[in-house]
Amino acid sequence: MTPESILIIRPSAMGDIVMASPMLAVLRAAYPKARISWLVEPGLADLLRHNGDLDEVILWPKGEWRRLVREKRFIELLRRIAALRKELRSHRFDLGIDAVGLAKSRFLLWLSGARETIGFVSKEPGAFLLDRKVVKVKDDPTMSSEYREMILALGLDPGTFSPKIVVAPDDRAIVRQLLKSLDVSSDYFVFAPFTTRPQKHWFDERWALLAAELAVKFNKAVVILGGPGDTEHGAQIARQSGSAAVHSLCGRTTLGQSAAIIEHASLLIGVDTGLTHMGTAFFTPTLALFGATCPYLTTASSRTQVLYDALSCSPCRRKPTCQNQFDCMRALTVEKIAEAATLLLAEESCES
Repeated sequence: MTPESILIIRPSAMGDIVMASPMLAVLRAAYPKARISWLVEPGLADLLRHNGDLDEVILWPKGEWRRLVREKRFIELLRRIAALRKELRSHRFDLGIDAVGLAKSRFLLWLSGARETIGFVSKEPGAFLLDRKVVKVKDDPTMSSEYREMILALGLDPGTFSPKIVVAPDDRAIVRQLLKSLDVSSDYFVFAPFTTRPQKHWFDERWALLAAELAVKFNKAVVILGGPGDTEHGAQIARQSGSAAVHSLCGRTTLGQSAAIIEHASLLIGVDTGLTHMGTAFFTPTLALFGATCPYLTTASSRTQVLYDALSCSPCRRKPTCQNQFDCMRALTVEKIAEAATLLLAEESCES
């Protein structure tokens, strides 16, 4: 059966949404007349809403549901769940894709009432809701590998499978004015130092030293990006750099505006976080610093280079054994990253 209506469920995790985004182009090419929808949390909708291969973004207000649970307003919660169920089922989805593999995503898949369902194999409950199950290939070094497996399980050709993020013109205009107010030219570097787990972080003093060195060496501004919770942290790195050319915009930009900044950066350096993965989506020259996690070693972009010094304990993911020394990240010295940045920019200069 050729699906006329498709739902993708990948509601959270900025980086995973970026890495799952190649599915849209493949589905659109295979089913050009199908209506394709994506269920996502409101705060991440800017990653998707301007993609021409997607017809609709459906919001899952997870934060509101959690608040109702905390307040023990269970009747109201049931009303909200019923409302989302009604909205989803009104689409009469022919195909529902659970691109997460958790109990909550399988519950959302059930709410959708999709006629045919497919999802990842996992230890989470609810596997009986899946008509087709996809096994993730372990230790695949390619970016977006699990989502490529999903596409292959659907019998489709993944092709180059490049991530795609589309920036709104309004966000570009806002960013131009913001950078102009900081006296930042159109030629600048971006740092993405922040993520949810400390074992994925590099070290503040090293970010500061690197920013100062690159700003002087290349005579370019360095823009630090992060969310509202990173505001103080980002400002501290900028201060420690001692350079007027280093600016923290943490907490000052929306997700869409951060994407616009990355889109036109001359260089992006970041840890394992969604903003870093965006560099690959935009074919921005990118250095990805991985240690406790290593989501990929190769990408569809020749402009992305992964710096990863694997130790005997790597990758430890959520269970570090180094007493918070983070030796894998410590092995990435300022000198090593500055040299990699210099070589990457030299390659860009030669190609242009």
